[in-house]
Amino acid sequence: MNFKDLTNRTLITDNDLDWDDLGGGVKRKVMPFDDNLMLVKVAFEKDAIGSIHNHPHLQLSYVAKGSFEVSMGDDKKILNEGDVFFAPSNVFHGVVCLEEGLLIDIFNPHREDFLI
Repeated sequence: MNFKDLTNRTLITDNDLDWDDLGGGVKRKVMPFDDNLMLVKVAFEKDAIGSIHNHPHLQLSYVAKGSFEVSMGDDKKILNEGDVFFAPSNVFHGVVCLEEGLLIDIFNPHREDFLI
């Protein structure tokens, strides 16, 4: 699907959108978005790694399934289903999936780099 087709859509059927395999046991599904807000599903196999990185976007992540060791700056904590982490702008963060899991990531503004 062309990402332009996702811009400003208001009613979304999950099965209409494809997963993007990122390798290393991680796949991502970009959901509809606008300039200010983006929701992304990220599925992890056990032991998969979301590498330490930073970005200027605000990020809020909901653990929809599984268990993750989350690094945020100098802190680390195990988060489980129902837990949340907030990544402020430019703070280094990453995850290690301890059991098969799914994160729901929300970004402000949207991530242009995910649309390439």
